[in-house]
Amino acid sequence: MALKTVHVSDVPHLDQVPENATIPLYSDRFSKVNEGLATTFKSSKFLVIGHRGNGMNMLHSSDRRMKAIKENSILSFNTAGKFSVDFVEFDVQVVFEYAKDRPIIFSTFQPDAAQLIRKLQSTYPVFFLTNGGHEIYSDVRRNSLDEAIKLCLASGLQGIVSEVKAVFRNPGAIAKIKESNLSLLTYGQLNNVREAVYMQHVMGIDGVIVDLVQEITVAVAGFIKPEAEGEEETSTEGDEQIQGMMTRPKFSQRELSFLLKLIPELIQP
Repeated sequence: MALKTVHVSDVPHLDQVPENATIPLYSDRFSKVNEGLATTFKSSKFLVIGHRGNGMNMLHSSDRRMKAIKENSILSFNTAGKFSVDFVEFDVQVVFEYAKDRPIIFSTFQPDAAQLIRKLQSTYPVFFLTNGGHEIYSDVRRNSLDEAIKLCLASGLQGIVSEVKAVFRNPGAIAKIKESNLSLLTYGQLNNVREAVYMQHVMGIDGVIVDLVQEITVAVAGFIKPEAEGEEETSTEGDEQIQGMMTRPKFSQRELSFLLKLIPELIQP
């Protein structure tokens, strides 16, 4: 099965979509080289994507946020739509009939499926999902970011969705992906940690698939919003939690360089 994402930041209730809700989305947020032909996928902003809606369920987790709302449900999609999330991810079948002007991304872990989806249509971009060597498979195309790049270039795919640990272990792959004119999104538990998301923003990654939609959208809004010169932060007791989530991590250039070198060692299994 292939997965896709659909833009929701302007559609707070996905089961009640206005007819004109998505008319400006491409022109405002995405570049299209040729009208009606998905040759590239570029976003004008750092993306936050709700995993299976407002986040996947982990029933064994002690964190109630991971099991409060059923994944892949209208409630989950509508809950995500209350925040500044850019896309939600969910399983699809009925696209050409119902997508209308919504921007769609197809993605799959299966290389052959990705190639087939690309051959069957040229309207929507196709991304290859990979854990980049975090697990090893008999199909070598699934075992590294380098192989993912080769597959995308050979098959005319538009981007890669990688397990975030694979990117942190091999940060040099980001430059290769960008040089290949491919987009890069990530998924994984580390994407629920705002510092890890901030690092990806700094490293040039295009977006993250997350489970903690509210927390991460607030955090991203905080660290990508330009700070007014001389403006002092003020907060009330009631705003303390939100202000905490919006605080931008403070790293010097030297610290960033050190972290980029250290991260691959920190996340070794």
